[in-house]
Amino acid sequence: MKRTADWLEQAKGELKAAKDLYATLNYAWCCFTCQQAAEKALKAILEHLGSPTIGHNLLALLNEVSKLTEVPDRVRRACTILNRYYIPTRYPNAFPSGAPIHMFDKRDAEEALSYAEEVLKFAREVTGIA
Repeated sequence: MKRTADWLEQAKGELKAAKDLYATLNYAWCCFTCQQAAEKALKAILEHLGSPTIGHNLLALLNEVSKLTEVPDRVRRACTILNRYYIPTRYPNAFPSGAPIHMFDKRDAEEALSYAEEVLKFAREVTGIA
């Protein structure tokens, strides 16, 4: 049973959650949630194309996607940036000192939201699911 729609629905839900986090000024968690939305969107594509893949590394997932369909440069750039938000947004030991909550700002979150939207847009185009 294909779960493409479920993966895409989860991606949409996580993007909405990221927007809510942005509104509460929780920029680190917003950035992480954008990474998660992109991950689910890529997994929707892979599921749709018959190659479900596990993992959290957006570049590895994108590499699998690129074996099956052309990936625009804008999506590659989005995944390159969003991939950086998987660990350091959550773990203090990602930095020499200080908590992640203080390491990400409004600009980071705005960029992450924009990039997550790009990846979701691409997933909608590939899967044909709005």
